[in-house]
Amino acid sequence: MKPNPAQPATEDQDAARMPRQIPYIIGNEACERFSFYGMRNILTPFLITSLLLYAPVAERAGIAKDVFHTFVIGVYFFPLLGGWISDRFFGKYSTVLWLSLLYCVGQGCLALFVDNRIGFYTGLFLIALGSGGIKPLVSAFVGDQFDQRNKAAAKVVYDAFYWTINFGSFFASLLMPIFLTSWGPAWAFGIPGILMFIATVIFWGGRRKYVHVPPTPSNPDSLINVARSALFTPGQGRGGLVLAVAGAIAAVGLFGAWAVSPSWWPEHFSFVITFCLALGLFILFGGIGTSMQLERARGMHPDSAVDGVRAVLRILIIFALVTPFWSLFDQKASTWILQGNAMVMPHDSWWWPSWLVQQPAQMQALNPLLVMLLIPFNNIVLYPMLRRMGFQVTALRRMGYGIAFSGLAWIAAGIIQLSIDGGSPTSIAWQVLPYVLLTFGEVLVSATGLEFAYSQAPPSMKGTIMSFWLLSVTFGNLWVLLTNAAVRNETVTAQIASTGLSENAFMMFFFAAFALLAALAFALYARRYPLADHYRTV
Repeated sequence: MKPNPAQPATEDQDAARMPRQIPYIIGNEACERFSFYGMRNILTPFLITSLLLYAPVAERAGIAKDVFHTFVIGVYFFPLLGGWISDRFFGKYSTVLWLSLLYCVGQGCLALFVDNRIGFYTGLFLIALGSGGIKPLVSAFVGDQFDQRNKAAAKVVYDAFYWTINFGSFFASLLMPIFLTSWGPAWAFGIPGILMFIATVIFWGGRRKYVHVPPTPSNPDSLINVARSALFTPGQGRGGLVLAVAGAIAAVGLFGAWAVSPSWWPEHFSFVITFCLALGLFILFGGIGTSMQLERARGMHPDSAVDGVRAVLRILIIFALVTPFWSLFDQKASTWILQGNAMVMPHDSWWWPSWLVQQPAQMQALNPLLVMLLIPFNNIVLYPMLRRMGFQVTALRRMGYGIAFSGLAWIAAGIIQLSIDGGSPTSIAWQVLPYVLLTFGEVLVSATGLEFAYSQAPPSMKGTIMSFWLLSVTFGNLWVLLTNAAVRNETVTAQIASTGLSENAFMMFFFAAFALLAALAFALYARRYPLADHYRTV
């Protein structure tokens, strides 16, 4: 019998075909993102106009920013818990399903307790736990549906995944501020709860079609075990161990200072700020110390495990350099809304869609709309054009330029603030420029980072590495809380006043400089970063 030459081609086509379970994950993500961004984008306006009415008017904006960014910190800290539970015990599917149900309960608390701070904040905590816990797992779960045969399709799906996130975010950003003012907070927070329940049902519906990668059993060659061996194995010099111990002592010392509150302790350093700073010190000094002595673990662990830890430590440096981007990006839902409240809606202009855009919070809809336009534009027009010009559009280059564009966005926002401070009626339409720049930066950083984090993670640490990627958002929002605490200090406010700028304008230019310096540091480090490929082989 003659061999059929068409058969191998057919098998190749089957291998490259899009996995049939992907629509369930994409559908779940669209509804969940509407739910999350629906409540998130009305949180600051609701706090200022309803829940914080007990506070003096001048203090409400500052308290609202603290609550908002503390919530975001929780959302992006709890991925560590979700990733660990998934990798070690229940697997991604079961962890996502059960945390999604907890997420639904949290959304229900927001709708039921709009007049009760304890109940409302409990809902925010449950949403942070549920949403944060599933964040690293859903994106890693997407990667699990691919292997080496069809990994080229993963890039398309990750872009579609991110496009879908913004599809849900667009309608949430546009509609929820209207629902808040027209229907009241109970319905405005209840609708996202309904969407979250639908998202959970859709995800459950694909349970028989998914590729289920089992959790990793207790591994004697895990990152923690290799790091422990590196730090505690005797050898010439113990500088790494000394550094790691110093970091742990400093972290414990921060908690002690927070508990005792000595006279030198900053008055507005909350538990959340203290915890994040302590965690940062522990990771920083522990990581550097492990890197210094990592070769001592060879012989006690396989070379692949030691090399994997080295790769993880390199990845964490990339993630750390991305944190300034998140400090700028997440303030579009707090600082930029507050700036918009001081601007003029151009309802008398023929080109302004007054029938649709009526409140400053709705300007956030520009972000997901632009993402949906920029992702296909970049893939179809911009990246091919740059390749024809001889410029390699690598993941790290995209991320570095994205951080820089976020800095440019905040320069534009600062210039707008100067106009507001000068007393000139300033049209809110001018906010379109910083939104365009920030969103272009987001597409380069965030959409790229999802795929980068998955591809660089060793097989046994997919969920954990994705958690660290999301943890970079926590530290980005930590910088915001730190600056908010700083500007409540009389010495700092006096220094800002001496510049001749308002507090708002000064902080916008400060964050712009922060991002541009981070972009420079990122570019210098990325030039020496060794890329890896950790997609499944079968």
